[in-house]
Amino acid sequence: MGKLHDVVSPSWLAARFDPVDVVGTLAETARSVVAEPATAAAATARLAGDSLRALAAAAAPGATRELDPPPDRRHSHPSWGTNAWYALCRREHALLAEWARAVAAGTELGPVTTRKLAFVVDQVVAATDPVNWPLTNPEVPATALRTGGRSLLRGLRNLARDVVTNGGAPLQVPRGALVVGRDIAATPGKVVYRNDLVELVQYAPTTDAVHRTPLLLSPPWINKYYVMDLAPGRSFAQWAVDHGRTVFALSYRNPGPEHRDLTMADYLDSGLLTALDVVEDVTGEPRTDVAALCLGGTLATAGAAWLAARGDRRIGTLTLLNTMLDYSEPGPLGVFTDPRAVERLERRMRGPGYLPGSAMRATFDALRPDDLIWRYVVDGWWLGNEPPVFDLLVWNADSTRMPAAMQTEYLTGLYVENRLATGRMELAGVRLDLGAVRHDTYVVAAESDHIAPWRSVHAGARLLGGDVRFVLTTSGHIAGVVNPPSPRAAHRVGTGPVPADADAWRDATGQRQGSWWEDWAVWSAERAGPMRPPPPMGSADHPPLDDAPGRYVRET
Repeated sequence: MGKLHDVVSPSWLAARFDPVDVVGTLAETARSVVAEPATAAAATARLAGDSLRALAAAAAPGATRELDPPPDRRHSHPSWGTNAWYALCRREHALLAEWARAVAAGTELGPVTTRKLAFVVDQVVAATDPVNWPLTNPEVPATALRTGGRSLLRGLRNLARDVVTNGGAPLQVPRGALVVGRDIAATPGKVVYRNDLVELVQYAPTTDAVHRTPLLLSPPWINKYYVMDLAPGRSFAQWAVDHGRTVFALSYRNPGPEHRDLTMADYLDSGLLTALDVVEDVTGEPRTDVAALCLGGTLATAGAAWLAARGDRRIGTLTLLNTMLDYSEPGPLGVFTDPRAVERLERRMRGPGYLPGSAMRATFDALRPDDLIWRYVVDGWWLGNEPPVFDLLVWNADSTRMPAAMQTEYLTGLYVENRLATGRMELAGVRLDLGAVRHDTYVVAAESDHIAPWRSVHAGARLLGGDVRFVLTTSGHIAGVVNPPSPRAAHRVGTGPVPADADAWRDATGQRQGSWWEDWAVWSAERAGPMRPPPPMGSADHPPLDDAPGRYVRET
């Protein structure tokens, strides 16, 4: 009975359906507005006056004239400017957004609630955009007329499908469109090690000679590892193999209830440290370079600090991709990672023992609602289109669960208390000092990253004790990493110590055309040792077990 009460208690329900604490945020906002009503009253008066003027203008003769340019491609239909009804809807929405932000800006709230209120306002503004609803989007009736109503029928079918099979969220990618091991995660290789937490993939060489020092890829475990081996021509793993590296990759198991007590120390010991042992056994090389992404980069750097404290020099160079080490400015994710939110999340995980993958995916989608939610509502439900096939979104949809103990420890220790950056973090009994990480390190940040803001990545890079090459690339969290050479690719590269002022560094550093992959290949090769024949696939103690990408990447 006690367990049942835990599952259905008000606190659990609040954590399940209101992880950001929208209700509490709005209640605190209301109290602030009541206490100091002047700003809200003035904004409301402006809204009323501007709305009446917009209505009068729309009803006046000749109102169907071109208005302001559309804010994005979703508002590109000519009726937004030439039709009085649609122009009025667009104008009223702009006024509503202006009013909501003015009221939010005028409230006296603490920093955590202020950030949450801004998030709530952004969600409301995104949701109420007239482009998202069939009666206020001119493209919906135009498409229905052009298709003889078939678009509406297809849309209703898509809506029913998503309610039944996708938790009521619009489908972002067609199911089964890309096959793991054939279309994505397709670089040839073998699984040479497996334990209860990870598999280790060794990729097959493509060159007659390889650099002596092997390379280990440390991915995040929030999604499957193959973001670093995405698709032919878009695989960082394949790029490294083709440039003469012996490459290994960690692939984490999708945890279940039995893994509820796993901690970051377990991920370090059974993951990174074990992988370093296996790589040394297979290649015979005492050092391994490590290239790591996001949370995998945080763990790799913590691991390097852990090894440094023990005088262990098994890691050669570090490559950190969109990796935060200093969490003092977490960006939009701070809405979900304040102490109150983490406590609510911990209550939610108490029953199942893990955070569902769907919760992680919903969190990241909410940070970009126009692009990752409402775009697919319009295209799939109102226009009756199937979503396009896009490898990044296939990977994004392949989300994983997070063990309860590790997730709480990670959020509390890093986001809430920022222990790693301040030298207060302990892992497996060792206090971690980032200044003791004296490896040559290649740090990549992305200008539009909303998960690991580039200025926060820059701040963390300054804490490392070795020679750091700081690179700022274009695009966002994942597209900035999946960055093969192309005419559109560009990046900035710093030389010398990482300066304190990130924006001044950016302004003073010229942009280079091309992908950072090309710059990294040169930097990496200079530090990877002389050439040698490729080592065998596996060893006597670690023979090949399966073809890449292995079993764990296919688990749901």
